[in-house]
Amino acid sequence: MDTVIVNGSLITGDSITFLERASVRIRGTAILDVTPYETTGGAGDRIIDAAGAVILPGIINAHAHGCIAGPSMPSGALPLSAGDVSYQRNRHLLSGTTTLLNVCGLSTPDEIGSEALAPHPLDIHVSTAHTASSIDAAKVADGAGLSSHHLSATIDDMLAKGAKALGEAGGGQTLGGGAQDYRYLPQAIEQAIGVAIHPKVARLFKEAVLGRRLDGGEAGTDDELEALLERHALAGRLTAAELRGLVINTVMPPVHLAMKGLEEVAAQSERVERAAIFHNAPPTAAILVRLAETYPRARMIAGHSNHPTFLPEEAVATARLLKERGVTIDASTLDCVTTRWRNGPENLDLLAAEGLIDTLSTDYAGGDWDTILSAIQRIIAKKEMLAPQAVALATGNVARAIPELAGDRGLIEKNKQADIVICDAHNLARVRHVIAKGRLVVENARIL
Repeated sequence: MDTVIVNGSLITGDSITFLERASVRIRGTAILDVTPYETTGGAGDRIIDAAGAVILPGIINAHAHGCIAGPSMPSGALPLSAGDVSYQRNRHLLSGTTTLLNVCGLSTPDEIGSEALAPHPLDIHVSTAHTASSIDAAKVADGAGLSSHHLSATIDDMLAKGAKALGEAGGGQTLGGGAQDYRYLPQAIEQAIGVAIHPKVARLFKEAVLGRRLDGGEAGTDDELEALLERHALAGRLTAAELRGLVINTVMPPVHLAMKGLEEVAAQSERVERAAIFHNAPPTAAILVRLAETYPRARMIAGHSNHPTFLPEEAVATARLLKERGVTIDASTLDCVTTRWRNGPENLDLLAAEGLIDTLSTDYAGGDWDTILSAIQRIIAKKEMLAPQAVALATGNVARAIPELAGDRGLIEKNKQADIVICDAHNLARVRHVIAKGRLVVENARIL
């Protein structure tokens, strides 16, 4: 029995095509045919009525965390609980993602599943960042989730066992990024003085001590640090010198090693001819430009190029420099679209308006990530891109950037894998049905 989707508008994922009405016929796991203007199926077909909806390719999220049983983040921290992993997987599926690349980097392909995790229709893969300096940086930053199994792994071994890409090279834990704001620095301050601080305050403290590039530029004086402590009701609990010591001792130990890891991953990307995801933020931007010049055959992807520590004009300038050197520019939703607990949408908006985004992902944002389709809806509503262009950021463009992950999907066309999302026509972030490998796995926003 074929499945036929009828009565919907269709965006194919190629960045150009929009059909006001079309039907999509699915047989087995593949798309059998796409017929413009036809709105009915045949006798014996299973019909999915997409009236009032838009048919899209399944979303391909090539930069996510928290969806496997192995060590989490580039710091090799302890794995999330089975319950938290299941929750993250379900959130992704219900928001239209059918393929996901977990880029913690030091987990292994066999840790995609575990006895504690039920089988899941989300197609999950892992990347590898098993280079000497990347592993050493993780051990210094955290490393609590690493065993001899992870420490002895190599990129060649992991690719042979099914890893789809390299990276994430660097990370918010090892390069002074968001995870220092929402996890490690607040933990250090609470341990020292018994006071829990908001991640936004942790970021202020971090940048006041180290500067946004971790090089001391823009760093505050002792008087300015004292004033900052006063403003956040911590005067008398911490001195400027104590704050400076806490920040430096928490943030900086893994940074030099993580920087070396960036080059190791770039060299490996050129050698093995696989895509590699890099932590793109003020501390690494100039290094990524140099690496793109040094390793021109490396398939570099600049992750979260809208990183909140960039000023908007810096994000644009960095993206232009990298794009000119053949680097794929990825933007991440983080929590900047609808949640906005730590981050705002300014950098995402400007990069989209300037036409600099190649691919779109979620990253993790401490688990507060917003959905990819909510970002796509925002881009369309703000008229920064036409709908086919915006949808391609998380479908066809990702398939082209990482064909080893998604070369057989990302487009609604004959013979492609039948990964399809059916969304509300007036708000693509409202997902109604999801089809994965030809099987209806979400029906009316309920996982089957």
